[in-house]
Amino acid sequence: MPLVHGTCLQAAVEDSYHDIYLPTGCGFSIWANLSESSYLPRLLSFLTKMAQVFLFEPSVGAKMPQAYQWQWIPTHLTLKQFEEFVLPHLHLGSRGPQPKLSLHAIFNYILKLLYLGCQWKELPIKQNKAGQPEIHYTRIYSAFRRFEAQGCFDAIFAETVVLLHQHEYLDISVIHGDGTMTAAKKGGDNLGFSGHKHLKGDKVVAFCDRNCNVIAPFISAPGNRNESPLLQAALPQVTRIAKTVGLNLNQTLVSLDGVYDSRANRKAIFNRGMMPNIPANPRGRNTPKRERKPIFDPAIFQERFYTIERVFAWEDKFRRLLLRFERISGLHYALKTLAYTMINLRHFCQG
Repeated sequence: MPLVHGTCLQAAVEDSYHDIYLPTGCGFSIWANLSESSYLPRLLSFLTKMAQVFLFEPSVGAKMPQAYQWQWIPTHLTLKQFEEFVLPHLHLGSRGPQPKLSLHAIFNYILKLLYLGCQWKELPIKQNKAGQPEIHYTRIYSAFRRFEAQGCFDAIFAETVVLLHQHEYLDISVIHGDGTMTAAKKGGDNLGFSGHKHLKGDKVVAFCDRNCNVIAPFISAPGNRNESPLLQAALPQVTRIAKTVGLNLNQTLVSLDGVYDSRANRKAIFNRGMMPNIPANPRGRNTPKRERKPIFDPAIFQERFYTIERVFAWEDKFRRLLLRFERISGLHYALKTLAYTMINLRHFCQG
């Protein structure tokens, strides 16, 4: 089967190729059978449009969107990557015996648990020369609890935002925000039953830029809370990170869905020098709005489906986050922060 580029699609049809694979830029390919002459014009038009969206031609000089350039999310760090991105933010103890296993190996075991979604006792641990596990799973769990209590995961995440800004990977002309909910199966704190989704769990509100980089720590709440009031608690996190990194959020568009349409949310965004891009929600008022309509760009709103929604899809790659089994919410949020950190590190951990 030939691999057909966007500009070579017509040539492939003329050369009587019946079965083609068209790359989409997101790791998958579209298969098409061109033997049916009645469907040929419609199929050719569809494939051409897909090629214009997902492909780029280097000879023309068109630049591929940065979000599509690399979408491989790392689940393992080499020793060099660990020492560069993680080790400076870990609190090294000065008392007690030296651990038998390096911090690099312990951190990779935590990443493996996050990726596989298994229980701590089912974590696949390598064996030593004597045929025994090189470390007990409780030691890895203790290290994870210690890193979470010391705020190491938050510090690592904040450093990834700094690195993205230094390497000019951030595009904050528009930031997209949205909420996502995780079902809880074992109970615990900070949980609530959502009558809309008919499940018990918790929800978070996160923000990303136009290149699918998570730029601020998320805000969490029980599942029975409305997302709209959470925005006023999430915006200070965005401005705090921006001030730390040195980002200028003046005149930045904040794109949100209709659930955040309220006077208080729009005022909170305007007070921070940003501009809201929120569709009007008619259910938010009892009478029609008589004043001037707020500024809203539908094209920018459509970007959220391949920015913040894509980030939430990448988050589902880490199976430990598909369902919440941690009774202590801080542990679950530490794993979620670690997943967002790996999403930001995809630019620096290629291969």
